[in-house]
Amino acid sequence: MSTKHPESGTPMKRKKYEKELRMLQTELCRLQDWVVQEGLRAVIVFEGRDAAGKGGTIKAIMERVSPRVFRLVALPAPSDREKSQLYAQRFIQHFPSAGEVVIFDRSWYNRAGVERVMGFCTDDEYREFLRSCPEFERMLIRSGITLIKYWFSVSDEEQERRFQDRIADPTKRWKLSPMDLESRARWVEYSKAKDEMFASTDTRQSPWWVVPSDDKRRARLNCIHHLLSMVPYADLTPEPIVLPPRQRDEGYVRPPMSDQTFVPQVY
Repeated sequence: MSTKHPESGTPMKRKKYEKELRMLQTELCRLQDWVVQEGLRAVIVFEGRDAAGKGGTIKAIMERVSPRVFRLVALPAPSDREKSQLYAQRFIQHFPSAGEVVIFDRSWYNRAGVERVMGFCTDDEYREFLRSCPEFERMLIRSGITLIKYWFSVSDEEQERRFQDRIADPTKRWKLSPMDLESRARWVEYSKAKDEMFASTDTRQSPWWVVPSDDKRRARLNCIHHLLSMVPYADLTPEPIVLPPRQRDEGYVRPPMSDQTFVPQVY
């Protein structure tokens, strides 16, 4: 049985995609100015199936904005020390200060996904996460943080095509980790874990926003458009900048070019 997702129309053409993306990235820069001026704090969580398109969407968001305002957090597996800490502790230390947006590429929801399926946490730890996570997120929202959670959904057929593409392309093969391969072998278990996670954490205060991503271009545009709609902002674009005149040499003599070491001109 087909598991195609409800995406409208045929795949988006590159020219139209690039035009729309440029406009949305301009708006992201305007949002950035507003976040800095108003001292806003935002946390954006990206979760979903392997090869569902999270990374490409995050890259499109980060491409034109300042990394000092939009910070990407993609944590490795926890160390032994971190395993002994309060579970949320390793994530909280990366939370935004005033004037920052933090994007989590995978997040505390690892506990309800990979840790649950792979047995990296106990049943008690898992049940405690599902119980306490909604209250944890309500606490974040009460503190003034804007929390937005995206789940990228991809059909079985499209995920298979993307996996094969990664295998065939040496520049993409690194994206297939042993854990990714194991998740494929445990497809049904991951599906059940996702359903249980949604049942406990898809709340009115902090809903999951599902992004159908069989068409990567549409998924990126739809996600960025939605993100912009979630944070009201005003256009603070400054007036055109006038460059000051360049300082005169006034006797300055540059050292000879032969004193410098240059990169070899291979191309």
